[in-house]
Amino acid sequence: MNRLSTLGVGPKIATFLLPWLLISIVLTRTIKNIFGYTSENANVLLIPGILLMVSGLIFYIASAIILLKGLKETRLMTKGPYSICQNPLYTSLIMVIIPALSLILNSWLVLTCSPVGYILFKLFIKDEYIELEKFFGEDYLKYKRETPEFFPLPYRNQTKKI
Repeated sequence: MNRLSTLGVGPKIATFLLPWLLISIVLTRTIKNIFGYTSENANVLLIPGILLMVSGLIFYIASAIILLKGLKETRLMTKGPYSICQNPLYTSLIMVIIPALSLILNSWLVLTCSPVGYILFKLFIKDEYIELEKFFGEDYLKYKRETPEFFPLPYRNQTKKI
């Protein structure tokens, strides 16, 4: 194995999640009074949604830049966003960008894409882990033990990284 997969399991997740998201958006736009958080003053959700979206996109872009650098150098990336969780790209999409979109669109139905995305992530991520273990061996296993998989919360050995 000379190179790691650039896209990981993202395309597998997207195959199921994108149609769900598109259907959610179409239903929300056509039947607003059923799928909206609120029918009145929906603009109150717009500003928090935009702020959340901007922070999610910054986290996503920073993670992608670091990942691409690691792929180019064939190194296991453990710094920046990768120091707080193993999968910051998936985390930013599922935990920040989709909820932000649900606020911007005033749609609880769009928010259902987050748990669906997380379930898909858990189903498919094992393939990515197998590839990383084969490629990086013990370094990856140590990183995996010390870093949260998905939720960037305080974790076992997190204080040693500070």
